[in-house]
This record gives sequence, C-alpha cells and structure tokens, in this order.
Amino acid sequence: MHYLYYRYLLKVLFNCQNIEKINLMKRIPLFTILYLFIFSSLFAQGGMWLPNTIKGNIEKDMQRLGMKIPADDIYNTTKSSIKDAIVQFGGGCTGEVISPKGLLLTNHHCGYGAIQRLSTVENNLLKNGYWAKSFKEELPAKGLTVTFVNRIEDVTDKILKNINKNLSPNEKQSLIDKNIDSLSKATVIEDYQTIEIKPFYYGNKYYLFVKTTYKDIRLVGVGPEAIGKFGADTDNWMWPRHNADFSIFRIYADKNNLPAGYSKDNIPYTPKHFLPISVKEINENDFTMVFGFPGRTQEYLPSIAVDQIANKLDPVRIAIRKAALDVMGKYMREDEATRLKYASKFAGIANYWKKWIGESQGINRVNAVEKKKEMEMEFMQRLDKNPKAKDKYGNLLTEFDSLYTAFEPYNIAQNSIYETFYRSIDFMRVMSYLNRLKRYYKNNGEKAYNRFKGRLLPYLRGMYKNLDITIDKNVFTALVKKYALESKPEFVPASLKNLKTDKDFRDFANNIYNTKFSNYKYLAAIIDTINIEWAISMFEKEPGFIFAQEINKISDIKVSPKYNELSTNINALQKKYMKALMEVFPEKSFFPDANSTIRITYGQVKGYHPRDAVYYEPVSHIEGVIEKYKPGDYEFDLPQKFINLYNSRDFGNYTDKSGSVPVCFIATNHTTGGNSGSPALDAEGNLIGLNFDRVWEGTMSDLYYDPSICRNIMVDVRYILFLIEKYGNAKRLLEEIKIMR
Repeated sequence: MHYLYYRYLLKVLFNCQNIEKINLMKRIPLFTILYLFIFSSLFAQGGMWLPNTIKGNIEKDMQRLGMKIPADDIYNTTKSSIKDAIVQFGGGCTGEVISPKGLLLTNHHCGYGAIQRLSTVENNLLKNGYWAKSFKEELPAKGLTVTFVNRIEDVTDKILKNINKNLSPNEKQSLIDKNIDSLSKATVIEDYQTIEIKPFYYGNKYYLFVKTTYKDIRLVGVGPEAIGKFGADTDNWMWPRHNADFSIFRIYADKNNLPAGYSKDNIPYTPKHFLPISVKEINENDFTMVFGFPGRTQEYLPSIAVDQIANKLDPVRIAIRKAALDVMGKYMREDEATRLKYASKFAGIANYWKKWIGESQGINRVNAVEKKKEMEMEFMQRLDKNPKAKDKYGNLLTEFDSLYTAFEPYNIAQNSIYETFYRSIDFMRVMSYLNRLKRYYKNNGEKAYNRFKGRLLPYLRGMYKNLDITIDKNVFTALVKKYALESKPEFVPASLKNLKTDKDFRDFANNIYNTKFSNYKYLAAIIDTINIEWAISMFEKEPGFIFAQEINKISDIKVSPKYNELSTNINALQKKYMKALMEVFPEKSFFPDANSTIRITYGQVKGYHPRDAVYYEPVSHIEGVIEKYKPGDYEFDLPQKFINLYNSRDFGNYTDKSGSVPVCFIATNHTTGGNSGSPALDAEGNLIGLNFDRVWEGTMSDLYYDPSICRNIMVDVRYILFLIEKYGNAKRLLEEIKIMR
C-alpha cells in the first residue's frame, strides 16, 4: 500500500489531525492497520440490536465509542437492568420509567391521542396542558396500555424443526405455524404474562418474547401543544428543532404490583428498574444509546430493490401527494377556518411526502445503490472462491434482477392506486367502505354487515366532520387526471380511457360528486337501515360507488394477484439472500431488521453537513424557540407564560455552558418509527434525552444507514425538567425523580 493511503486510514480510524508527526511505516505495522480498518468497517455505527445479543463484539464496540457500563446492566433476567425500565407505549411508541413510583415519560405526539380523549371543549388539555397536583388528580387514560419485555429466548431450532428444502413454501409455513403454536403452549409463564414468537433475518431465526402488559395508565403532566408541537408540519423531519415533544404518565398496578384494569384501589407501580436523569453537559462525540421498539427497516435489500424504491417508486408517490397537497394548500391559505379543518389531514399526507423526498435524495447523495453493488461484487468474488457456496447462492442476484424487473410495474400500480384513491381522496375512501359493506353482506350475511357497520358509522362521522366536498372534488379531479394520463393503459379503468382535457376530468368529477352521499346524515340513514338489500341497491346507483368498483376490479384482477405472487417470490429469495450474507461474510455482525420488537442502538452526539458549505451544530437552544416565534401562527405561536420565563431568564439549574437552556440535540443513533419516546441514554445509562424524529437528509436510514448524514433527534432532558419546574410548577414530580448533577 502507498504511504499516503496509510495516512488516510490513520486519519479515518483515529481522527488524527496532526498526522505529519507520525512516521506510520515505522510505528504501525501493516497488519495492525488492516486489522483496525476491517474492525472499524464491521462495526460502523448503526444497527438495531436485540439487547440479549449485544454481549461480546457489539458490547466491545459500544465501549470503544465510550460506553462505561457492561452489557449485563442493559439486559439481564436474573437482576434488574435497563430493559426493565423500557415499555412499548400504546402499541406504536416507546416509553420509559423514570421514578420508583412508576412515572413514565414518552413523546407528546405518542400521548396525543390519550390526551385528546381526555380533553373537552370546557377543559382542553391539548391546548392548555395539564399538570396533576396530586396522585388523585392523575387522569385515567382508558384503553392505553404499556408492555414490558421480561425475557427473550432464541428458539430458532425449535421453530425450524423438521423444516427441509423439499417442502413447498406453503408447507414450510404451515409447519412453522404449528411449531410456534406448540412452543407457545409449552412455555411456562405467569398468568399475567403473554408470549410472542417472531421471525428475524427474514425467517432464518426466531425469538420468543415473554411480556407483561399494564392496563391502568394515567396522565400526569403535559405542556400545551403550542410547546409540545412547536414547529408542527414545517419543522417535521427537520433540524434544528425546538419542540418539547414529551408527556408524562404513570403506571398503576394492583396491591401485588401486578397488572389490573382501572380501579380506585390501584397503586403506583413499583418498577424493577427506573432511569436516573443526568443534567450534565452534552458535548459532541459523547456516547449515546437509544432503547426502544423500532417499527420496520429493510437494510439488506439488494441494490436493484433500493434503486427501484428511491428512483422509481418514491418519485411516483411524492408526485401524487404533492398534487393533493397543492389543492388543499390553496384553499387553506385562502380561509382560516379551512386551514384549521384541514390541518391534521394536510399534515398526515405531508408527513411521508416529505419523508420520501428525503429518502430518495439521501439514497442518491450517499451513492447507496453503488455501495450496495460494490458489496454484491465482493459477495460474488467470495462465492467464486467457494464452489459449494456458489452452487447454493451463485444465481441469487440474477434472480433478484429478474424478479424486481417484473415487479416494478405492479409495485408502482399498487402504490398509485392506494395513494390516489384510498389515501388522498376522502369520498373515494367512503365508496370503498361501502363496497366492503356489500361484500361482507354477500359473502357472510347480515351479522357481518352489522359488525362492520358498527365500526364504520362512528369513523364516517368523524371523517365527514372535517370533509369539505369542494376541496375533495378538486383533489379528486387533479389526482384522477394524473392517474389516468400517467398509468399504464392496462391499469386504467374504461370510464377514464377517453378523458383527455381538464374539462373532461372536471365533468367526470362533477358527476361523481353530484350526490346526496356527500351528506353524512343521509348516508348514515341508508347504511343503518333494517333493509340491507335496499341499502345496497342505493349504493349501487351511485356513480362514485360504480367508479370505486371499477378501481377495485383493476386492483383485484390486474394488479394485486401479480403483485402478491412476485412479493412472495421476492420474500422467499430475500430469506435465502439473508442466509447467504451471513454465511459469506462470517466476520460481520448483522443486526436484524426492525419489526417492532425491543432493540438497542448506539452512536455519538454529532453535527453534520447537510449540503455544501453548511454545517449543523448538534445542539439547539431556547433562543431558537424565540427566533421562530410568530404570534397567532398555529405552528409557531407561544403561550405568554413561556415568553415571560424566557424574558426573565428564569432558567433554574438547566442551562449548559453557554448559559442557555438546551432544547434538542442530534446523534448518530439508528432509529425509525416506533422509536418515538425512546430514552436517549449516556455512557453510564442515565437518561439525557427523549427520541422523537430523524433529520430529513437521513430518512433513507430505513433502507441504508450512513453515519455521515443519518441523525436521530432528541429533546434534551434539561428542557423537559425546565418546563416541568418552571412552566408546569410541578415540583412534586421532580421530588420522585433521581437527578444526577
């Protein structure tokens, strides 16, 4: 190797800036350099690890980055450990226990639904915030649950018992299901516990989880949404951030500290472990660790799949959502009442529109597809040196190319139909529900119709409350035109084939929307009739219903069967590819893709360069909140009490070395949806922040993690404590928290 390359490696591996002072050839042998380079590449930051698997190489890598506690303190089944303080909150988020009395911290947006249900017009907790002054004032959040993981077991051998290559995919799955059922019944657990067995590495491994769910959860404290959602849609996926995305609940248990439904006799839960809180300085390159329940990632897709998502599928989905947002935005800018009515709907559509833009741009910016291809080239080179492995895996990449090439038109069509007709147009979604009602009745009778009707009517009542038919009709016009003119002809229904001009599509929309079904009371009366046959006959006369049936027919006959067939084949091949990767690269540690099970990820506090000549510092401060403040704006308004606190500089003990209150910070932890509310821990396992988002430039981390631009965003615990004490006047909560100063 050339001397200059040694210098480069040393700089990369050791962050050595004064490299000229080192005579590399004399002081560091070639073997050492190569070993360090390989070790660094194998354990690059990133990954979502099962906590029971980190002992060994992952633990050493975490300690190399600065962790000061052993793996046994993170996951342990014989004594209390950090995992005993982590809960799956409400089924889709994460929370953590922060006191010996079951006090629970999670994101504001995770608790939002429960807080909304507790709010009334007279006592709007979302708008005003809420701080219980005593245990008696803590409000039961009906339907909210939290789940602890008691233990995790590798049960691969038991689940894959008697599975051989001669079985068909359906036979294999049937036997796996039987093995899962048998093991679930044979596993000894307590009466209050449950078992879940899930596949990992695309079904190459299986783990069993024993869990305990608590059902009496009560709201303790939350700031007003003007603070908790500060920045709202504009700041979503962005850095720097300045919102206090936290809410506080408490777990209640029976007198034996076991799960129980709500009762006045229940008492605060006593945890096996709770997280101490550190208010020490946070500096760049500090070790961080995030513990939570990430939802879904696809890190091991082949290059052709990543290319298809970033450069074929994402642009289509982005364009459809942009067309819908353009129409809604026009009306929202013209009328304040419309803006308020459509704010939530607009935000829901904009969320992944913005995410997909960042994902596509990030994939291309870091050359993820090319890097995947380089790895695949090495994969094939290794196979060439191992005839036995090549015989098993030599055609994998060629098969991927063939399958994904065939899959592309159906993948785009499937997503286009969903995004156009079921995600963005409310009235078409209503028509699809009526089609489902008809199918339930025809296939399963009156009881099935009534069961679905019981769920549907309350849902439609809420939908129609925020439905503006004029806006929806214009969204319909724009999106149907786009679908008709840009889709492959075989996926376009007959009623759209001869429409070409703007007037054609406006006339078509007018016909669909010229209906009494735009009135909820009228529609509900028909759905709720005793004479179901008559109700269905009324559905069948509607132009919108007839059009929805056309779309359903296209989907059910021309798109879904092929989409599902190819998806099944791709998934089977992906399972084989995953196994091949682990065999061909035995020196590499592979973390399993996220699947809503408990995981640990780790990294360091770091800023980043989002684009040329721009650098983002890793910490934001309270001054940034005031800089963004816009009186009367629904995203950037602030309560006067907050402004008064700022103006008085009444920051308590929650400032950093700058003399200001830190609000949020970023790090290289590998997170995704489901990690909302996850604790950010320091090197000693103390709570320093609360994960709630990712930076826009790094949203491609679900497909390809790159530590140069992938950053998770956390609200600083000092900002949380500042607001609890100074804004909420809830010092009683601080008295039960262990604060490390």
